[in-house]
Amino acid sequence: MARTEQLSVRRQLRGVPVAKVREQLDPANVRSFAQSSPGRLIAFGLLLIALCLAAGWVTAGTVSDRQHALDILLDDTEPDAHSAHRLYTSLSIADAAAATAFIAGGLEPEAVRDRYSQAVGEAAAELVTQSGQAVGHSSPDHRLRTGIATGLPIYSGLIETARTNNRIGYPVGAAYLSEASNQMQTTLLPMAQELQGHRSDAVDAAQSRHVRPPWAAIALLIVTLGALGWAQRDLARRWRRTLNAGLLLASGSVLILLAWTVAAGSISAAAVIQGRDEGALPAARLTETRILAQQARAAETLKLVNRDATGDYDRTYNTGMTRMTELLAGYPKDAPAADHLAEARAALDRWRAAHQRMNETLDRGDFTGAAVVATGPGAADAAAQVEALDRALQQGLDRTRSALRGNISQAARVLDFLAPGAMALGIAAAVSVGLGLWPRLREYR
Repeated sequence: MARTEQLSVRRQLRGVPVAKVREQLDPANVRSFAQSSPGRLIAFGLLLIALCLAAGWVTAGTVSDRQHALDILLDDTEPDAHSAHRLYTSLSIADAAAATAFIAGGLEPEAVRDRYSQAVGEAAAELVTQSGQAVGHSSPDHRLRTGIATGLPIYSGLIETARTNNRIGYPVGAAYLSEASNQMQTTLLPMAQELQGHRSDAVDAAQSRHVRPPWAAIALLIVTLGALGWAQRDLARRWRRTLNAGLLLASGSVLILLAWTVAAGSISAAAVIQGRDEGALPAARLTETRILAQQARAAETLKLVNRDATGDYDRTYNTGMTRMTELLAGYPKDAPAADHLAEARAALDRWRAAHQRMNETLDRGDFTGAAVVATGPGAADAAAQVEALDRALQQGLDRTRSALRGNISQAARVLDFLAPGAMALGIAAAVSVGLGLWPRLREYR
């Protein structure tokens, strides 16, 4: 009997905690607690802590992503675009140098041959450098690189055949040269131009994405700041507390983070915009001018090689000259390398004058004299002016690229401490909320 009573007492004791838990979890009791002052304080506190932590985490993640995108732009995208430009330029230089070598007849000058060989070698090297940049074998850039890599040996073979025939005095060499130049102008250069366009567009897209403000992070910070202000007002109205030190500290932390995010983001975006205006846009003008110069030079020399009387090569030359004049005249005066652009304009004018002398000499039937004007070593001859123009444009490109990369680097470095700072301020705000509400909760013990 005694054992039965003991078991009965134990069952009753075990049932007491369960009954209390059930009573506490009763929906009516839960609603009553939620509507009570302690329940509201706990709900406010949890909501504010969650908002502070989320604001810090989202801001830190957004800043880290933007900084990583700038590092990719600086380390991969921009160098790839520069490599595509060098490939395009090297192919154009090779075509112009190959045509120039034929005018001398027989064994071409060593300097001209070296220029051709160097240009072909640089083009091949850029293809190797870019071989790992394409996303996949089906990507447009990969197909373009493959097409250029396949066509370049064919072009070089035609040039060597033309050179061999030219050395032994066979006129068929000019036909091989024309075929090689036609392949370059209609196949290889258009593919190189398209590739360069894709890579330049990738740089522009990366810059445009960075210029857009991080609206998600800014909006969350504003919402968090508003929630802290609303909680402060509610505490003052319900609990007759004018100010809460913890919530004030939390509001200050979030306000500092908001101001820091807006200021650092604006400075970083301004650096990217400056890089675009002082680097990318002027470089695009210089690149187009340099390519046109080589194409005009190829047309000028091919006219002599083929004894052209149709005027096709002259039209190509004149079109290129007109466009180059427009590009150089429209170059921003406050952009880098303005001094090199003055040299380029002067060289272009002297080249135009030398070309006019070449045509006048050719019109008199003096082919040898015209060839000397086009390819001779004289300081007033066309070859010297083409070289001076290309050198000035190359120096200008180096300056504008340096400006672009310098501004991108500055844009990334401005954000260096913002991501860890955002996490620290978010955590500090959350802790301040807890410390600020805890004394109020203790009043209801």
